Amino acid sequence: MALILVGINHRGASLDIRERIAYQPSEIGSAITDLRAAASAREMVILSTCNRTELYFVESDADVIPSAWAALSARLGADASAHGYVRRDRDAAVHLFRVASGLDSMVLGEAQIHGQVRDAWESCRAYSGPVLNRLFQTSLLVAGRVRNETSVARGAASVSSAAVQVAKQIFGALGGKRAMVLGAGEMAELALECLADQGVRTSIVANRTYERATELAERYGAVAMHYDECWSALGDVDVLVCSTAAPRAVVFVDHVRPALVSRGDRPLCILDIALPRDVDPRVGDLANVFLYNLDDLQAVVTANLERRRAELPTAEELIESEVAKYWDWVAGLAAVPVLTAMRDRMEALRAKELADAMRRLQHLPPAERAVVEEFSRTLMNKFLHEPTVRLRAAASNGRGLGVVDTVRYLFGLERRPAPDDEPAPPRRGKE
Repeated sequence: MALILVGINHRGASLDIRERIAYQPSEIGSAITDLRAAASAREMVILSTCNRTELYFVESDADVIPSAWAALSARLGADASAHGYVRRDRDAAVHLFRVASGLDSMVLGEAQIHGQVRDAWESCRAYSGPVLNRLFQTSLLVAGRVRNETSVARGAASVSSAAVQVAKQIFGALGGKRAMVLGAGEMAELALECLADQGVRTSIVANRTYERATELAERYGAVAMHYDECWSALGDVDVLVCSTAAPRAVVFVDHVRPALVSRGDRPLCILDIALPRDVDPRVGDLANVFLYNLDDLQAVVTANLERRRAELPTAEELIESEVAKYWDWVAGLAAVPVLTAMRDRMEALRAKELADAMRRLQHLPPAERAVVEEFSRTLMNKFLHEPTVRLRAAASNGRGLGVVDTVRYLFGLERRPAPDDEPAPPRRGKE
């Protein structure tokens, strides 16, 4: 068995590519069902956010990697593997722990990814299992430790705050400005908070669900509007932040152009922090409209990194320590079925040889035959005692998987399939 990660993120793929392969929450169940059927994966979790889409598998007998790339390539309409990466076993665990801790985000130390990892795991619990459940649970605990025990996330900009910093570059200051936020999710709420901190005078929250818009607006002293009515207010705002969960663009030239007539020379800053993008790119061609998307925020993010990078070694050491603990658990998981299989194999051999011997010792009285049988059992247990103790010890000190592989080879256990009702452990491998 193997722990496999196949993914694409902001480091190797543009926004256009990322939004085409991103999974909407409503797609997760059917996507996992199809992939597990195609790849014979025992467990699976899909993590799909603004900056990454990652497929986590506990692999069965078949190789899941071609099936994973085929699924992502079908969404992209091109070879997705050219933009992505594969991580196996311990490297996959390290990767997820870094992701959950905000170390692999566009914004170093980003806090939102913790909740996104949690939500991805929760939405996939029906398709997960002991290996991935333990992996994701541990990743969340690790992220909490990194946040509490290092300064990596201290003062870290979120994507929303980075977007507000871009708006400041256009206007010089946001005090007294007016803003509108499309959407009412976590990123929209963070944007509202950042705008209020920068002195924005009035904010409007527009959402398809008016009740949610009202709830969020009341929390931040903003005004709630019905989604279909908000376009008439565009002429009065300076900043438009778009963060809906729509599967396609919702802001078009026809929405924005009428608002420009009454604005004169006042610029309109549109910050599209959604994935897929909320704003048709052609909106950025309009006069005095400054449109920025997730990729455009990278320069702002980079400028805020230096003071937090000093904490990276401490965070990486913490992650490595927690990965070692997790992998020790995986090794222990691997040791149990191998020990059972080893003893079952030896017991079968003992019983066969004893039966052959007893056919030649039929002249012995029952009491002496019982002595011979007990002798065979005791001798086998003594032979197996030391290997059993050492295999358990290896599983607890981080060398378990290597020793387990050796035992499988020496005792001829490679071809014995793991029982369906027992979690099969990942194997070691190279990318």
